[in-house]
Amino acid sequence: MPLLSLSLRKIKIVNQIMRNLKYLVYLFFLSIAYSCEEKGLSQEQEETILENSYASGFKVIQGDGYKVLEVSKGFPGEHDAFNYLVIEDTTVQLPKRSFDAIITLIPSSVVMTSTSHIPHLDLLDESEKLKAFPNLDLISSLSIRKLIEKGEVKDLGSGAQANIELIIDLKPDLVMISTLGGDLKNIELLKQAGIPAVINGEYVEQDPLGRAEWIKFTGALLGKFEEAVKVFETIALDYVEAKSIAENIRDDEKPKVMAGVMYKDIWYVPGSDSWGTQLLLAAGGDYIFKDQKGTGSAQLNYEYVLDQAQESDFWLGASDFPSLQAMRDADQRYAAFKAFELGNVYSYTSKKGPTGGIEYFELGYIRPDLILKDLISILHPDLLKDYKPYFYTKLNE
Repeated sequence: MPLLSLSLRKIKIVNQIMRNLKYLVYLFFLSIAYSCEEKGLSQEQEETILENSYASGFKVIQGDGYKVLEVSKGFPGEHDAFNYLVIEDTTVQLPKRSFDAIITLIPSSVVMTSTSHIPHLDLLDESEKLKAFPNLDLISSLSIRKLIEKGEVKDLGSGAQANIELIIDLKPDLVMISTLGGDLKNIELLKQAGIPAVINGEYVEQDPLGRAEWIKFTGALLGKFEEAVKVFETIALDYVEAKSIAENIRDDEKPKVMAGVMYKDIWYVPGSDSWGTQLLLAAGGDYIFKDQKGTGSAQLNYEYVLDQAQESDFWLGASDFPSLQAMRDADQRYAAFKAFELGNVYSYTSKKGPTGGIEYFELGYIRPDLILKDLISILHPDLLKDYKPYFYTKLNE
């Protein structure tokens, strides 16, 4: 074979090898790029929802070094979800989507606007972080009252909106807002001031344990999520155990129960789907107004209430009257009910803190187990013979 022909053949073989090698190198780097892209995508998706057992208004989503809190039910009606980023590790890559507030590491100072949020601090051993609250007299918590006496908690007045300037001056690490009041409009002002403000919508939940589970929301914000889970699980277990005691009560053994009082000739009673009604039914009561649909209060006239509830065995939630005589003095028509005649009238507003705050409105959301046991002990005393009601008080003459 001629030498030139052999050389040309070798050159062709080398060229083919080089082309194949380039193709293999191309495929190698392409696979690396694709792998990196897939890895980045998976990192963006490596978030785990820490499932709730009862609450439906919020989610806690765990990422690598951060949590995302999604509030889908911050207030009644349809609205876009609020998303809050809680940064647990400043060295990790954070999600690049937008958030309504960003909380960096563990807050050392907080402002709250609802008494129902106060027990969260106590139960998580974070009471000292409260720096301001609207109308300090409403707080019953003894640990917080000690801080108030030391001047460590500022009074925001009758409503947080009345002193938004003071909140901004305090520069807290976190403000928790309840939309039950008029605080929603302050969120944008706080955001402009660089102060993270989050919405706590616990009151929208109608399942008693759903409201209590919002302590997980607070725990996630304060770096105490695991502790909050333990607190909630203890309360839930106590509630479920109490509920099981009343589950076997026959319908004919359930006493008839009425509720509410009049304000300007309108009688307000809890709707059939409300938080209070769920507790009453779980305690083995036959609620007279269970046909009044809704999660809020139904408005009825006296004549209708008298017709439906005159023969009720118990009257629960008789406003803040201190005695039967005080009820009679307020309106003689109250005395027309059988429950009044029997003296089976109970109020949940008698237990108050040192400055007059009603403890039921502060502690009740997070301790439905206590409320449930109160109700069972009233309606079916044989089931909880040694139990003394915590919130409810029987009205005397």
